Amino acid sequence: MSSPGGAVVGKLVGFGRVLRRSGVEVGPGRLADALRGLDAVDMTDRVQVYHALRCTLVSRHEDISPFDAAFADFWEGVPREEPATTGASFTAGAPSDDRGSAGAEDDAEDDLQSAAVYSPAEHLRRRDFADMSAEELRAVRAIIARLARVQPMRRSRRLEPARPPGVLDPRRTLRGALRTQGVPLERAWRRPKTVPRKLVFLCDVSGSMEPYSRVLVMFLQAMTTAGRRVEAFAFGTRLTRLTPHLAGRDPTAALARAGAAMPDWGGGTRIGQSLAAYNRGPGRALTRGAVVVIVSDGWERGDLTQLDRELERIARAAHTLIWVNPLKGHAGFEPVAGGMRTALRHVDVFLPGHNVVALEELAAVLRAVD
Repeated sequence: MSSPGGAVVGKLVGFGRVLRRSGVEVGPGRLADALRGLDAVDMTDRVQVYHALRCTLVSRHEDISPFDAAFADFWEGVPREEPATTGASFTAGAPSDDRGSAGAEDDAEDDLQSAAVYSPAEHLRRRDFADMSAEELRAVRAIIARLARVQPMRRSRRLEPARPPGVLDPRRTLRGALRTQGVPLERAWRRPKTVPRKLVFLCDVSGSMEPYSRVLVMFLQAMTTAGRRVEAFAFGTRLTRLTPHLAGRDPTAALARAGAAMPDWGGGTRIGQSLAAYNRGPGRALTRGAVVVIVSDGWERGDLTQLDRELERIARAAHTLIWVNPLKGHAGFEPVAGGMRTALRHVDVFLPGHNVVALEELAAVLRAVD
């Protein structure tokens, strides 16, 4: 018969496994700290156990929501109650509790979760953003926070210490030889550093994109908060830089600021005109060598010749040009819109963007960029 202490250790290891599947970084060291923390508190007091685990297992602010959901389900077997909210605008809350038996199904989803995604339920991942309720949109925010950690990387010209094989580091080699009477018994090596690549998002917020643009701007907020060298723009009839409005630890306030900064939200579409404003302004410094992601359904109301010219300019300077169209995820989709047909002549990757699975696919593409 196992001892009570052994049972606690076994359950703590299982809880760590659940947190890792949720995207929370939990290693053996943190589990050992958590075990020492539990030893110092009253195990019959829920509040003490919760704070002992949270203090030892959570190191990032964005990990608190998945930790809370995992704690409620794994340790208590009951869903957490969420405060009621009104409206489906730019509000971001903790994950919903429509999780069911997701913990038992996680092993079957590991391959699909390679982008460190926390999925409360399979149907939520595949549900169209346009059909989601306000509660489901709040749950999606926790999933998006996991996806937002993925960023394209590139090899820098700067070098860092490395194991062989690599580039010989003569300075460190000779410095090490001083310990062996000038004989370089051990050689030191360097390799190019890997640094974040510039990432630029241009999101369509016109009327035809209304069912999807709210979630996609939510995704932009998570990306600009989690990543370095990330710039976000919105366009309808004009171009608006969103990056300074999306900053900050409070996602609800950040998204409210972004919504107020877009006077053309839900209006017409001038893709070519907006891209021309980007190319003449911030794009001159941002596009070269960057991964540029344009999110739009391609319903251009302006000049297609201008759109063709501006997309060619972006494609020529960017490392990768990705177009995300939420309508592509619908059965029977055909790129009949003139703007979409024009765009397909220039883009490197064409992706859907109608649900969480589509955003996971985008994250996988970003991660694969070199």
